[in-house]
Amino acid sequence: MLVRQGNFEEMKGWVMRKIETLEALHALYGTPGSASLRKVVAKLTPQYRRWIMSSRFCMLATVGPEGVDVSPRGDEGPVVTELDQHHVMMPDWRGNNRLDSLRNIVRDPRVSLIFMVPGSNTAIRLIGQGIVSDDPDLRARFDRSGKQPISVIVVRIDEIYSQCARALIRSGLWTVGDQSAGLPTPGDLLAEGSGGEEGGKLYDDAWPARAARTMW
Repeated sequence: MLVRQGNFEEMKGWVMRKIETLEALHALYGTPGSASLRKVVAKLTPQYRRWIMSSRFCMLATVGPEGVDVSPRGDEGPVVTELDQHHVMMPDWRGNNRLDSLRNIVRDPRVSLIFMVPGSNTAIRLIGQGIVSDDPDLRARFDRSGKQPISVIVVRIDEIYSQCARALIRSGLWTVGDQSAGLPTPGDLLAEGSGGEEGGKLYDDAWPARAARTMW
């Protein structure tokens, strides 16, 4: 339902009915099921360890003064490495040097990671407190033929639990096949964002070789 409210220009004078209290939210949804609470652990248990160490891809969520950020992270092997049962480590391999996630962690340690494995409708969430370290010994753990990450994100685990599978089932993420045909390319998006000053076909044509050369 939409209701009129003053000069709310962002939505052309219209705003949606809003739930403003936790009491109203809980009354709308009811209580969580027992399993959704009892599955939560505070360390790497054998089963959660097995699952997370099978994941080569995760999404890293952080928060800072400018707002929230979610960044995809991936590796050839496990996307995180166990330091001990209460801590995991993630190398910060080469990217675009925006440093959105790292700048957030330096100022606010709260992090959350969602781990995924192709073909599985299970996703695992890890919530914790992170630091960014340039410790030489930690960086050396991820050495690849003399190349090391500039820094390592170390996360102290507060909670780990499995997500509800319905989102992946509904989306058919692993079953609908390739749907990327016709989508704008990174070069198209860059050209649009830069007003045509950068990007386009030349950017896209050069990208595969540049990515291969600067992967680590």
